[in-house]
Amino acid sequence: MKKFINRAEDVVKEELEGIALAFPEFVKVNFNPNFVYRADAPVQGKVAVISGGGSGHEPMHGGFVGMGMLDAACPGEVFTSPTPDQMAEAARRVHGGAGVLFIVKNYTGDVLNFEMAADLVRAEGIRVLNILIDDDVAVKDSLYTAGRRGVGTTVLAEKICGAAAERGYDLHKVADICRRVNLNGRSMGVALTPCIVPAAGKPNFTLGEDEMEVGIGIHGEPGRERTKMKTADEITEMLALSIIEDGAYRRTVRELDEQKGEWTEIELVSEPFRPGDRVIAFVNSMGGTPDIELPIIYRKLHEICEKKGLHIVRRLMGRYITSLEMQGISITLLRVDDELIDLWDAPVKTPALRWGA
Repeated sequence: MKKFINRAEDVVKEELEGIALAFPEFVKVNFNPNFVYRADAPVQGKVAVISGGGSGHEPMHGGFVGMGMLDAACPGEVFTSPTPDQMAEAARRVHGGAGVLFIVKNYTGDVLNFEMAADLVRAEGIRVLNILIDDDVAVKDSLYTAGRRGVGTTVLAEKICGAAAERGYDLHKVADICRRVNLNGRSMGVALTPCIVPAAGKPNFTLGEDEMEVGIGIHGEPGRERTKMKTADEITEMLALSIIEDGAYRRTVRELDEQKGEWTEIELVSEPFRPGDRVIAFVNSMGGTPDIELPIIYRKLHEICEKKGLHIVRRLMGRYITSLEMQGISITLLRVDDELIDLWDAPVKTPALRWGA
């Protein structure tokens, strides 16, 4: 294992120390428990938007803390969920009186711990809602999930919900925006190489020289199938068509009913893409894919969307949700309307995403 680290057990702590020193105009870092939060937090009268998850997916989530996006991010150890006390303390620190929205990727540990944190802060009189992201079309259930995994749509939800909160939307309206983004976003990825978790010191799976894993998870979980290598165009077509042709998806999620003060199950339906839809197209490096290759993927994705009658109105390309040094890519398409486009275009100023500010 060759990595720019000192000791495996110090990776997350030293990463957070470095973030605090490198981006003091954007963020501050709390230790014990660990979380990254806006340098100007709490912002009074604004809904606080918080997310988090295992480290190793940087810049998600800590790189997205700042004006127009997240108020705080809770990093767990590498590929390990953060703990409820991290989330609860982050909520206390950034709560500005208008409530807190937790954006939660659908991994079992994240779901359970964010629910526990919500119960803790709600008992203290802080209004809080949880919205799940479960956009991965590759598999229904995985090693870390019950239901579809939360992947690329998370980044888009954090940007759009952050903008909504910055504009003064109330808690229920920001939560509705988040739910809407999730229902209209779908993603899928592929890996050409594994990654190495520092504490393990070895690859988390093996691939032959001429193999790739289709539908990989961001922790290296198995996907749909393992196949022989294909060209960039063939890989893009495989991912894009899996997303575009994915049918209506029904699932039951747990959300907090504020009036009853209890968790309740609701059924949601995600409708498939249709000709004429406007979309944000997101081409993402899983960490090790060089920038020269991403436009090759986008080029083919643009062609496929045009043939399918989808109109790409905004785009994002780069390293935004990674799996350490994994060489791989993911594609996300998000159906948008005028409101979501306007929120996407709103100013954002974070370490990893900045425009219009």
